[in-house]
Amino acid sequence: MSEPNDTGDDELADLGYEEARDQLIEVVKDLEAGGLSLEESLALWERGERLARLCERHLEGARERIDAALATVEQNPSDAEGVAEDSDEAAEG
Repeated sequence: MSEPNDTGDDELADLGYEEARDQLIEVVKDLEAGGLSLEESLALWERGERLARLCERHLEGARERIDAALATVEQNPSDAEGVAEDSDEAAEG
């Protein structure tokens, strides 16, 4: 059994990158607008930090997938032509 997560990341675990990014943008807007109590501002800041970490994890996962795909293409150069052709067709379509 794992330790409970007291950072609040559990509530964000199901968010995709775009959702997390959009929520982070809203947090920043709310903080910039001001008018919040110190306690509200700190809570919002902490949520923003969690959202930023989640976005970083999503981006790192994407980087790893891209690196793996590039490594596969480098190992099988003959497959690269088919991938490039598929990409060209998708861009045109």
